[in-house]
Amino acid sequence: MNIIPISVLTIVKSRQEALRNLVLGLDNAESYPAELIIVNMNEPASELVSENFPIRSVRFDDAERLPLAAARNFAAKQAAHPFMIFLDVDCIPSPDLVEKYFNACQAGAHLWIGPVRYLRQEATAENGFLSKMWELSTPDPVRADLREVNHALFWSLNFACSQETYERIGGFDTRFTGYGAEDTDFGFAARKQGVELSVADAVAFHQYHPSYNPPLNHFEDILINARTFFNKWQIWPMEGWLRKFENAGLIKWENDEITILRRPTETEVNQALKSG
Repeated sequence: MNIIPISVLTIVKSRQEALRNLVLGLDNAESYPAELIIVNMNEPASELVSENFPIRSVRFDDAERLPLAAARNFAAKQAAHPFMIFLDVDCIPSPDLVEKYFNACQAGAHLWIGPVRYLRQEATAENGFLSKMWELSTPDPVRADLREVNHALFWSLNFACSQETYERIGGFDTRFTGYGAEDTDFGFAARKQGVELSVADAVAFHQYHPSYNPPLNHFEDILINARTFFNKWQIWPMEGWLRKFENAGLIKWENDEITILRRPTETEVNQALKSG
């Protein structure tokens, strides 16, 4: 079995079952990465092992409950190889993902993203699910058929680049705390530095978990990060969510200012939970 000199990095908080499935996916790959680095945010280091590639689990403590930006930067510093694949802990790699990204990174010093397909609820409970993930999933509704992609559509679920490119972009901006906008900011930073955003045919399968539309459970994080983003780029991110907040009477949004009118009630948050 081929070992490819590339580091796979994932950050995790309270997602141990999803993490085990990510490792199963790498174990099921056509080519193995040279290492998997797991960064555990404010929780004990994972004890997962693989017979096919080394796993290094490290604990990352931060005053912030969910330090996504800082944890990704920390993960990048741990990588022992010049090319890096960042996989969200909820993503299971397709069998050829590692090789596809390695070839892409060799082909150009771009920021590479791969397609994501969403697994149905209970998909990972099926026997032999690793061999049936395509049938058990649906494509991302926005990015499914994109071959050329705008920097504003960058996502951190499934991407790769060289360490040199990551440093050129400047890593993730740690002024973004909690949930929202740090991905779009990273894409904008890449564009500012002249780094092309390109699509590699490296598919990842996203495991189901409850989610909200709009994400009222992250209401204050989104507003704080939206202001941070606007101050930096003079454009508002997450406009669809902000408009839904406005329509629900939660915020006043005019003249490039956002004012909180009230916070969502527990009932409103629960009603925003998407089914299945």
